[in-house]
Amino acid sequence: MKKYFFLLSLLIIICSSYAQENTTSTYYLIRHAEKDRSDTTNKNPSLTENGQQRAEKWSQLFEQFQIDAVYSTNYKRTQNTALPTAKKNNLTIKTYHPFKIDMKQFLKDTKGTSVLIVGHSNTTPSFVNKLIGKEVYKDIDDTNNANLYIVTIKGEQISHVLVKIK
Repeated sequence: MKKYFFLLSLLIIICSSYAQENTTSTYYLIRHAEKDRSDTTNKNPSLTENGQQRAEKWSQLFEQFQIDAVYSTNYKRTQNTALPTAKKNNLTIKTYHPFKIDMKQFLKDTKGTSVLIVGHSNTTPSFVNKLIGKEVYKDIDDTNNANLYIVTIKGEQISHVLVKIK
């Protein structure tokens, strides 16, 4: 775990080094943490205890970076994944609809900032693809809660990376 944390930290520092100017935007995208699967009819479950722990670990990871905004879909599991990071940064979670978001307006509103975006197994990779302007990432397996996508946009230059955190 320490090895992964070190490598991720190094990677984020490199990506964030591009974010020194106001014109650079950095987006950190994650899928919600582990959800409660005990009631298969519940379309809006909360996080499990492991999910709550993962949400806290995400917030610890993001402590070392300036997070200017936190976005989440309007579900308990995404909101609860975003909450620890939002609290630590004294931010209100902004709710978005992954299929109705105006990407041009979103990019304009978040230009020059660092943003955490919490979504789902199908919406997070789709959001990344919209940010980078091409289809690179496929849906996440439903058991995978460990992907961190980092997208950095500086002018016309766009870089992106996928890091898996266990």
